Amino acid sequence: MGYEDVKFPKGSKFLVTGSAGFIGSNLVEAILRLGYQVRGLDDFSTGKKDNVEEFLDDSNYEFIEGDIRNFETCMRACNGVDYVLNQAAWGSVPRSIKMPQFYEEVNIKGTLNMMEAARQNGVKKFVYASSSSVYGDDPNLPKIEGREGSVLSPYSLTKKVNEEYGRLYSKLYGLDTYGLRYFNVYGRRQNPDGSYAAVIPKFIKQLLDNEQPTINGDGKQSRDFTYIENVIEANLKACEAPSKSAGEAYNIACGGREFLIDIYKHLSNTLGKDIQPNFGPNRIGDIKHSNADISKAGEMLGYEPDWNFERGIQAAIEWYKENL
Repeated sequence: MGYEDVKFPKGSKFLVTGSAGFIGSNLVEAILRLGYQVRGLDDFSTGKKDNVEEFLDDSNYEFIEGDIRNFETCMRACNGVDYVLNQAAWGSVPRSIKMPQFYEEVNIKGTLNMMEAARQNGVKKFVYASSSSVYGDDPNLPKIEGREGSVLSPYSLTKKVNEEYGRLYSKLYGLDTYGLRYFNVYGRRQNPDGSYAAVIPKFIKQLLDNEQPTINGDGKQSRDFTYIENVIEANLKACEAPSKSAGEAYNIACGGREFLIDIYKHLSNTLGKDIQPNFGPNRIGDIKHSNADISKAGEMLGYEPDWNFERGIQAAIEWYKENL
């Protein structure tokens, strides 16, 4: 269980794109702790310099400031690398609805640049961030790979296109690609600020600041919240996976469901707050319910998430109490 027992050849080198972001910086930290070399790539458009500064003194770490929209930068970043963990992307469904062309440039062209650079540099495994949003308007629960609906936002479309490129690059060029459909990841270093912040860190910060949070909709929407440690495990297990598992996309989640209003009540009780939330309009492009079937990732990648919601949310609360 977990990822502490994953083994790679001595001297293995990982490239983590989006390395100054929430998920990317946690991947960097975990891989360095396991004793492997890491190269980070980020342009700080959404990532934070604070997230990478602690690694700069590590002799196994190097950092490139650059943009995945620049192919030469991607080629330089992939040079001499064994495994690519491509997390660089712009998130947020509502923001993508306002900025569709930008999302096309970063999330589609940028990811294609990274795949091509990885292919040309002989990278062993290319693992990339996809999203549960590819399920679109499919009403069925749990969400099962191969049973997708029509996408509901430009962000969702970019992730769907990434998966198609991943499939083609495995089939046409022999690059082992693994798409990870993240379901509502949360945990340490996730940004609580801004109008597009994820709901858990935003609630925690607002409660700690004695502010009234706004819940979009009635609070009865449900999500398969996934603690960051599970996502780290999925990325590293994908790098160990056999080539027969390549060219596919996998649900990366806990396999459970939590309702937003219940999460808010739990956070309020844990933090000793009694603040009634404000209920706002539903967000355009959002789905009502999300819950993943993770059996395919278990069978093909050996993914066995250790961190359930209760354990993860407690760890997240403690981190924010110490770091906000």
